Amino acid sequence: MNGARDWRGLLFVAPFMLLYALILVFPLFRGLWLSLNRVDLFGDGRFVGAANYVRLANDPIFSTALLNTFKVTLMIVPVLTVLALLLALALNNAGRGAALLRGIFFSSAVLSVTIVTLIWRFVLAPDAGLLGEAWKAAGWQPLAFLSDPHLVLPALAITTIWWSLGLPMLLFLAGLQQIPHDMYEAAALDNASRWTTFRRITVPALRRTIVLVVMLQTAAQLQLFGQSQLLTAGGPSGASRTAVLFLFETAFGRWELGYASAAAEMLFLLILAVTLAQYWATGRGREASGAR
Repeated sequence: MNGARDWRGLLFVAPFMLLYALILVFPLFRGLWLSLNRVDLFGDGRFVGAANYVRLANDPIFSTALLNTFKVTLMIVPVLTVLALLLALALNNAGRGAALLRGIFFSSAVLSVTIVTLIWRFVLAPDAGLLGEAWKAAGWQPLAFLSDPHLVLPALAITTIWWSLGLPMLLFLAGLQQIPHDMYEAAALDNASRWTTFRRITVPALRRTIVLVVMLQTAAQLQLFGQSQLLTAGGPSGASRTAVLFLFETAFGRWELGYASAAAEMLFLLILAVTLAQYWATGRGREASGAR
């Protein structure tokens, strides 16, 4: 009877497991196999072993794309985390005004990347954009954010922060609402300052949420693609080409599926390594705090 019950349980989860294998597991192993072959869109190709990975290791364009990806991730994640936390602290009340502002700040998160890049192209354009007109009104020369190699990555970072702010803010709001109000009342009775209350109560209570936000955003920004493709097309001279844009250009521009699959596997391993390193570091930090 128990065996029959177990089989019925497997039947319930079978559709999900089948869909999971079809959408995630099969493409993972298929991509790994493709990375070991020299193949294009119109043929089965031929097995070349690790040749694609050796070529990647010596490809300066891929190295630059990876470096750009890490640079823009470092520009986005810390600023996005701090801004989202500050907004959550400011909007953590039950007033109608706070609810309206939450909706306003979250509204950008529901936009598609195409709409976001169109908005920011109008903002950043030096000739007739919002910032360009503001610069001219102040008597300054407008900055060419999208065509200056030194400004294009910060422009991508600003665009992405504006677009991605809503979800981390909601996560922090949910975390703040789980903190018992009694703790703040006890701190007030002890005449604790706002900074002391924030440092001693709020931050420790939000530690898991902060770790979650940082890990999610790091994994997401290492896969940044749409902003780079639609806003700058990887330019100027590859200054804003990200790793995923490199994959796209290689697979659908040069039709080198095997080479693009090898780059995808390398990016997957890098994201996995960074995520595990963050998890390990935060775990060690919690152990150290607990030991003290």
